[in-house]
Amino acid sequence: MSKTPNASFQTTVHVYNHCLCFAAQRAARALARRFDEALAPLGLTSGQFSLLTSLNRPEAPSMGSIAALLVMDRTTLTANLKPLKQRGLVEIAIDPADRRVRRLELTSAGRRLLRSALPIWQATHGEIDRLVASSDATMLRAGLKALA
Repeated sequence: MSKTPNASFQTTVHVYNHCLCFAAQRAARALARRFDEALAPLGLTSGQFSLLTSLNRPEAPSMGSIAALLVMDRTTLTANLKPLKQRGLVEIAIDPADRRVRRLELTSAGRRLLRSALPIWQATHGEIDRLVASSDATMLRAGLKALA
């Protein structure tokens, strides 16, 4: 039986300082926490805000297109939609042209809540932008989009 050698502490430090996945996970958690706290007075999480924003379209998008946009599987999307639907913020309808397709639409209450959340998002995002130099933020966004 072969033994796998223990990784040295120097290896741990190297991973910590160089691993993009680790850095992205830490940053994502910190960003989500910051937005969760800011949006909490409206009863929203950062994920729910993103989902409401993705539904803010002239025509109701399909469940599949929103799952692809948010890079989540349909089961996860369904679970995330449930509390929004229960609050009367989102409606799920069968597409009349293809009964297999589900269309997602913001209700008027959902649109009102999104309008109320936007100033909070703008202020929080402004705080974050001030932490990152604007040229660095532009490069960071481009890099993250390339990875997604």
